[in-house]
Amino acid sequence: MGSSEYRGAVTTARFADPQQEFSALGESCGVYDLGFRARISLTGGDRVRWMNGMVTNNIRDLEAGRGVYAFLLNPQGRILGDMYVYNRGEALELETDRSQAEKIIATFDHFIIMDDVEVKNISDEQTALGVAGPRSRELLNKVGIQVPEMQPLQVMTPQCVCDCGCVECTVIRGEDAPQESYEVWLAPKDVYKTWQVLVAAGATPVGSEALELQRITAGIPLYGVDIRERDLPQETEQMRALNFNKGCYVGQEIVERIRSRGSVHRKFTGFVAEGEAAIAPGAKIISAEKEVGEITSVATLRTSAGERTVALGYIRREVGVPGREVTVGTSKATVIQLPLGSAALQPADDAVLHKV
Repeated sequence: MGSSEYRGAVTTARFADPQQEFSALGESCGVYDLGFRARISLTGGDRVRWMNGMVTNNIRDLEAGRGVYAFLLNPQGRILGDMYVYNRGEALELETDRSQAEKIIATFDHFIIMDDVEVKNISDEQTALGVAGPRSRELLNKVGIQVPEMQPLQVMTPQCVCDCGCVECTVIRGEDAPQESYEVWLAPKDVYKTWQVLVAAGATPVGSEALELQRITAGIPLYGVDIRERDLPQETEQMRALNFNKGCYVGQEIVERIRSRGSVHRKFTGFVAEGEAAIAPGAKIISAEKEVGEITSVATLRTSAGERTVALGYIRREVGVPGREVTVGTSKATVIQLPLGSAALQPADDAVLHKV
């Protein structure tokens, strides 16, 4: 067990074998600390109208108890940050990485002029645990946190008859419908006892190394690593963050111009190489002796088909066709459709994770 800095907070890197922790997330149930996520509350009578004019997704029509993923842009259409926005009825609640919180709050403060909007960082008042895997809802119910069938990004306050002292909590279903996961929002004082009862019920403790491997194989870009301020929304392939039927927002003109004139020149995608390839973040992608892209995230895992290196990065659209072979450093790699988690990439039981 060791600690490391992860997404703006110090958290446990591993509890045991990271590969076994990663396997639990896909095969049974894993529990993990989400203390690296920050929470920002928006209150005031203008909060919905104002927030709708700040981010790329539709906040105006967001139902109470639902959430959306969105980008915050600068006037030139470049990405300043990403977040989930939830309509909690009396307030909007934003979730982002702690590493982004200060910049996002400063940007918000800059744009609040005569609006009835109050922005408050509530990260010290509320934190979260993540529970993921095909048995995750079963284990939550087993410990007394009664979770019904939920839609992705649905928010609910469960009936609690738990063995952990009947904590007050909020449950959010993860965005990826096929891969069942939940966030349990609760007060910091209740985290440890809730963690203990989940582990006692059969959940596997999961550290940040396994979370990174899951993120990379799922093809989820991380702001500050895979999404940078120089990137445009459509380059990231995260169309779930964009709504083209809402009103004006900061950076909309650029996003709409890209949509009306056609696609951008490069796109975010995945890559696979045989063995533990010499591929690192920042490595250039070469095709037909020309530089066509750049790697942003890399991990190596052992699968039933042997050791593989999986990577995320950007590549020119005309080259980034699934199945196309490219060169990264001295290694050959194949462009693959996201998410990367196909049957060929599933880890063997005795695999060992090497995070790059």
